Amino acid sequence: MEVVDLRSLRPLDRQTVCASVRKTTRAVVLEDDWLSYGIGAEIAATIAEGAFDRLDAPVRRVAAAEVPLPYAKQLETAALPDAAALTRVIYETLDATGFTAHPTTPAGG
Repeated sequence: MEVVDLRSLRPLDRQTVCASVRKTTRAVVLEDDWLSYGIGAEIAATIAEGAFDRLDAPVRRVAAAEVPLPYAKQLETAALPDAAALTRVIYETLDATGFTAHPTTPAGG
């Protein structure tokens, strides 16, 4: 697994993103914004244009719920993506390519 932490969105470091996908052959894009019309969609398009032939599984995206961001902290936390959602999508991506090794302990445990 490799994490690419984009520190800048403009200019977007497309070369680094595509190089990572070529190395790992998979991609899960995480953002704390809505799934629709966000930077995650742009990153997924970048991967499709620059590294599609190297993908072993579809690009997956993990993002916030498609609701206005609530002000109440408990509701805000429920609307944003969390480690459990990210972990689930990572394992689903691995399972799609035949890699079925799951951890014996929960994430963070």
